[in-house]
Amino acid sequence: MQTGERKALHKNYHDNHYGFPIYDDNELFGRLVMEINQAGLSWETILKKETSFRNAYSNFDIEKVAAYAEADRERLLADAGIIRNKLKVNAAIENAKAILVLQKEFGSFAQWLEHHHPKTKDEWVKLFKKTFRFTGGEIVNEFLMSIGYLPGAHSEGCPVRAQILKEKPMWAKQL
Repeated sequence: MQTGERKALHKNYHDNHYGFPIYDDNELFGRLVMEINQAGLSWETILKKETSFRNAYSNFDIEKVAAYAEADRERLLADAGIIRNKLKVNAAIENAKAILVLQKEFGSFAQWLEHHHPKTKDEWVKLFKKTFRFTGGEIVNEFLMSIGYLPGAHSEGCPVRAQILKEKPMWAKQL
């Protein structure tokens, strides 16, 4: 990938996705899968593979992923288009199952997140570790910043921050 292509990839994510609120459960799940898969790798690697992740994980359809069987795990572990890490693949499937439980109790994954807002980063990390697999401090922090629950996705002077504030991210509601 050329330098210009890398910059365009990052710019698109920065300008149109990072820090913007997400309310759709499948997209929230998809962002969680992407953040988990980024652990130990560059975000650029994950962004380059986003389409492959969407294809491999049934467009992040929570119900479909939760129903994956052993053949699906093997298919994912053989898919060169994604990160072929057994712990990360298993986390995606088990986390989809966990989200189904949350949906039954709270109505949606988004409503579960809203129910627990506001929390400090440390409180969120404890909650995520109790609820999900493969969710350490950096993964939880980046996931929550990327969906508008924790501040820090954009600096004060960044023009994208002003756009995000118009969408009323959860972190801004506690100001």
